[in-house]
Amino acid sequence: MKILVTGADGFIGSHLTERLLNNGYTVRAFVLYNSFNSWGWLDYAPQQIRDNLEIFSGDIRDPHGVKEAMKDCDAVLHLAALIAIPYSYHSPDTYVDTNVKGTLNILQAARELGVKKIIHTSTSEVYGTARFVPITEEHPLQAQSPYSATKIAADQLAHSFYAAFNLPVVTIRPFNTYGPRQSARAVIPSIITQIASGKRQIKLGSLHPTRDFNYVADTVNGFVAALQSEKAVGEVINIGSNFEVSIGDTVNEITKIMNVDVTILTDEQRLRPEKSEVDRLWASNAKADRLLGWKPEYAGLEGFRRGLAETVEWFSSSANLARYKSDIYNL
Repeated sequence: MKILVTGADGFIGSHLTERLLNNGYTVRAFVLYNSFNSWGWLDYAPQQIRDNLEIFSGDIRDPHGVKEAMKDCDAVLHLAALIAIPYSYHSPDTYVDTNVKGTLNILQAARELGVKKIIHTSTSEVYGTARFVPITEEHPLQAQSPYSATKIAADQLAHSFYAAFNLPVVTIRPFNTYGPRQSARAVIPSIITQIASGKRQIKLGSLHPTRDFNYVADTVNGFVAALQSEKAVGEVINIGSNFEVSIGDTVNEITKIMNVDVTILTDEQRLRPEKSEVDRLWASNAKADRLLGWKPEYAGLEGFRRGLAETVEWFSSSANLARYKSDIYNL
């Protein structure tokens, strides 16, 4: 199969692109066009990966480029999105253009070209603060940020194309993915990069919210399982560890691994507005097990500690750490 991966230059997308190539797929990597000819994280992939990649530089917001990129592809794994929640507070238009219109461009092109499967990427943020746990796919959708509102809209568009046109769409809903290459706008890389840079007073936002963290290898396995499953079409499927941990406890686990003591300073600019904060996330992954045969390999507290250790090791490399600006807030 020939697979188009949008957002292939990003955190999860680059890991997924490498996995697909290693599994024998032909991959066309859709990366955001820029005059630097940067392929994002794919620039740092092993030479064997880069030699076997087909790169398409474009913009998910442009329907003509999207359709051109999709020609002769059997399947599309659509990960391209704007995801930083604080940025969505002051620049919501660009989230509508990228997350909603960009997804529409993918769906319309896939329909016109007869693509055999579309994997659409959702997010646990669409659930908002949990009304019940563990969160199943039937949980109400609650837009608590402009970002989550655009992802709900994109999810509904994806479902509408399945319902109206029988487009073979699968919606994968990853909970909080972490691991090597993640942007420091996310909490785990923010903690690690501050400590690895020598800081012992680290700046964070709220410590009480809980998250269902998933190591990137598990998330990638979920995408591959959805691509290969015949049962997943038309479905929304959580990819989560079924393990809940607070941000405060996450800090404690990281400091144990890095063997440091830290003082936490509350940084006001890192706090979400009160009603926008998602206080609790905890995934049910029973449906993923039933339809995809997927289970997290980094499950429970032991798996979380193992994933954190691998993440700390990667970020602690001087070459990797140098790519981050740990002294400033990464919006």
